[in-house]
Amino acid sequence: MAGLELRLLRPRDLDALIDEEAFRKDEFIPYWAELWPSGRALAEALEADVEGRVLELGCGLGVPSLVAARRGAEVTAVDWSTDAIEVLRRNAVRNRVRLEAEVVDWGTPQRLVDRGPFDLVLAADVLYERRHVDPLIDLLPRLGTEVLLADPGRQALEDFLEAAADQWDIQDVAPQVVRLRARRDDD
Repeated sequence: MAGLELRLLRPRDLDALIDEEAFRKDEFIPYWAELWPSGRALAEALEADVEGRVLELGCGLGVPSLVAARRGAEVTAVDWSTDAIEVLRRNAVRNRVRLEAEVVDWGTPQRLVDRGPFDLVLAADVLYERRHVDPLIDLLPRLGTEVLLADPGRQALEDFLEAAADQWDIQDVAPQVVRLRARRDDD
């Protein structure tokens, strides 16, 4: 992955993770347990040296976080799934990588905002539905001025990029990956 070898623990039976009660309550589906192509693409897009403080939103298995930490960044990875965070912590130990992994719902992100700004925000596969666009548009400027966002091309991504164009410069950097840089007041 991005020129690095990682050994990952993953759940063997994804169907066993489905909890009908959790779905009824929060529409929770254990998407975190799959290594999605966008997560791989985001990890591959990270440069050889990643410096500073990095935050990964909705980290799932956290492969981009593991790569960023291995390449020198001080990484905080968050997901709303306790299981995802536990597996990421175990994978960090397994790969001798130091990072912070915390359960945080980015719908209530004040803890993250208080710890910012971050030098780089990473997010892969966080735009499953249109309802995720506005909260992400609101949140990202509060977290940092540079974002790498990976998505396989869902409709919500198009809606997000259209809304983001008002405050961010947007550049394609790899297949499925865009870089957003906040515009300064003098731009």
